[in-house]
Amino acid sequence: MFDLQGHRALITGAGQNVGAAMATVLARQGASVIVNDLHPERAEAVADAIRAEGHSAIASAWDVTDFDSTIDHVRAAEAELGGHVDILVNNAGVAEGRWNLPFRELTPDLWRLPIDLNIYGSLNCTKAVIDGMCDTGWGRVIQISSGSARTGQNINVSMYATGKSGVEGFIRHLAAETGQYGVTANILALGQQSNLAEMMPPEIVDRIVATIPIGRLGDAEEVGAACVYLASDQAGGLTGQTIDFNGGSQTR
Repeated sequence: MFDLQGHRALITGAGQNVGAAMATVLARQGASVIVNDLHPERAEAVADAIRAEGHSAIASAWDVTDFDSTIDHVRAAEAELGGHVDILVNNAGVAEGRWNLPFRELTPDLWRLPIDLNIYGSLNCTKAVIDGMCDTGWGRVIQISSGSARTGQNINVSMYATGKSGVEGFIRHLAAETGQYGVTANILALGQQSNLAEMMPPEIVDRIVATIPIGRLGDAEEVGAACVYLASDQAGGLTGQTIDFNGGSQTR
């Protein structure tokens, strides 16, 4: 069950944190993985670690907001792996140089980066692989999102949330359009992950953890396991859905 042998998976933003864990867990289940990251050294480090475990991985560094570069890199990776990408995990979503500021303090030149990454990055990667999926009658698109897409929060992430809201709408429509071809598209909306402890003072992390019913931050390998299920044959009847993977911190 949940065997991904013979499949090729592209995971964007996979050079660290949750993305790295998703690539690793997918590879452990048999998928040949393409580790994308903006930084070549990060992508290579993750791909090297996966290969050291005896699994199949290649590193491919590019900016997913660049459509032409996305097409070129995906085609090159597919040629190296000997087949089209049939599992896509759109994970890249936290823009470098992001400005966590209230909307009143943002200027139009600061709006674009998080919106372009979360919307156009996912559109570009999906466009690069969707025809191959539909033409062969099998494919999986997994969009990583956040509770911020559907819940207003006073934590200065309005543009990030705008991007996530937009791409969630896209995925629901994509699911409706491609289900007839054996292609599913689903959303994993994550809560706070364990790497938060590397970015915030302990007292703030403690306050956040106190609001999470399971009493801890998210575990990246658990997210990877959820991706494995969504990518599997056994999840073929699940599409167009948003799954809140947040330890119970937000419920609908």
